[in-house]
Amino acid sequence: MTVTRVQPKTESLETSVTLFETLGGEPAIRSLVDRFYDLMEMEADFAVLRGVHGPSLDSARDKLFLFLCGYFGGPNYYIERYGHPRLRARHLPFSIGRVERDQWLACMGRAMQDEGMSPELVDRLLEAFYGVADWMRNRDG
Repeated sequence: MTVTRVQPKTESLETSVTLFETLGGEPAIRSLVDRFYDLMEMEADFAVLRGVHGPSLDSARDKLFLFLCGYFGGPNYYIERYGHPRLRARHLPFSIGRVERDQWLACMGRAMQDEGMSPELVDRLLEAFYGVADWMRNRDG
């Protein structure tokens, strides 16, 4: 009997690149977040999503930037400032259904495209974001 052994190809930790670095670090993450919230504010097809955020987007902009830095493998600014993200618990006060989930994903997808991300990367990130966004739902509809 022949045993076949498959060795995974791994990258040295000294040379591995995080998604944070691939995207361009803090300036790129800030630009993505700003584009996301600018679109939310400008585009009528994101009106329901915009309505969930209250009168000002300033705090949301800052928190999403801090969160995404760590989420993409960069500095854990959000955790340092606010502790564990507890995303679902922090979003429970907001009514989040399928419409809000879908508008969030569409808005982020458009922001990533506008920022020049490759279609493959946009698809990969939207797949990851979908799981989180769907988990955030706290009502039907």
